[in-house]
Amino acid sequence: MDTDRFDRRKFVKGVGAASLVGLAGCSGGPESGGSGEEDTEASTPAADGEDTDASETEASGSETTNIGMVYATGGLGDGSFNDQAQTGIQQAAEEFDLSYDESEPDSVSQFSTYQTQYAQSTDPDYDLVSCIGFLQADALSETAPDYPEQDFMIVDSVVDADNVRSYTFKEHEGSYLVGQLAGLLTSRSFSAGDSSTQGDSTNVGFVGGVESSLIAKFEAGFTAGAKAANEDVDVQTTYTGSFSEPSAGQEAALSMYSSGADIVYHAAGNTGVGVFQAARDEGKFAIGVDRDQSVTTDYQDVILASMVKRVDTAVYNAAETTVNGNFEGGTATSLGLAEDGVDIVYGTELGDQIPDDVTSEIQSSREAIVDGEISVPDSPE
Repeated sequence: MDTDRFDRRKFVKGVGAASLVGLAGCSGGPESGGSGEEDTEASTPAADGEDTDASETEASGSETTNIGMVYATGGLGDGSFNDQAQTGIQQAAEEFDLSYDESEPDSVSQFSTYQTQYAQSTDPDYDLVSCIGFLQADALSETAPDYPEQDFMIVDSVVDADNVRSYTFKEHEGSYLVGQLAGLLTSRSFSAGDSSTQGDSTNVGFVGGVESSLIAKFEAGFTAGAKAANEDVDVQTTYTGSFSEPSAGQEAALSMYSSGADIVYHAAGNTGVGVFQAARDEGKFAIGVDRDQSVTTDYQDVILASMVKRVDTAVYNAAETTVNGNFEGGTATSLGLAEDGVDIVYGTELGDQIPDDVTSEIQSSREAIVDGEISVPDSPE
């Protein structure tokens, strides 16, 4: 598979106002979906050519580009990964002649069904099927060859097929920066809002969702950054096995806080909401992921920063190239700090209380990673 470099655009610099529009959670499941029009009834793609709703019929009779979105398990309303992907398709719909439909599988076994339904649909005929999340890779590896005329894109995994464009991220690079933040703050006495660290604890935590090589990149970068700040920092690690169970995230984080952790970083989708609740309960701090979770959740009082991952940019880019007729299947794009694909964003409520010497040191590390002076491990081993 060929690998190309991402053509950076101003959209990547920030999610903008589109990231703040209503991202209310849907009651995910195999029957739920949505359209690119606000306040329309939920629907699923038609696999047999029958009309699914009036808006789809209108779209199929025009030159409008149609895109099907298959989200990761956990659904919309996670304030994180899926919502970030939705921001990208919303932005594309605002800027281009584009219509989209959404599906929210609630289990891995449903990915193949939704991918296939979009590929088989003739009313509308979907120009692109966007598959959000690495857990879709196995299903797409089987679906894509069966529909060689259908274009697909996937986020967080590489599927080697001529009709699939793959987008991956250097999550370890962004995670290094938030790990360094955690390491620097746990090594000193720091207070903000109702939370605080104890300088003699030097203990932080990482909560992952489903254990995998992808989530291990978050862990590896976070641990490396924390150790770079202070080699005596202990990093507790737990995988909950789910991206959609806040109670599991809360339980894991409470255990870490009770064991001395000052700050916990999560890469666990909707499960991470439980980490924020635990931080509030214990008067400690947390670090968000994928989006600026101090904006997309109600836990601004405990979120020091978020490791932003521009899933929105990948979705937007795939949509744009589809509209313009230059979609490139069989290619893989990797987005890191140098491409503005990942980054650290400080919390809206607590960010300005982080000492300047800490943020300056993190900025220096960011530049060093981009310049190749710091090589960040992508595996905990």
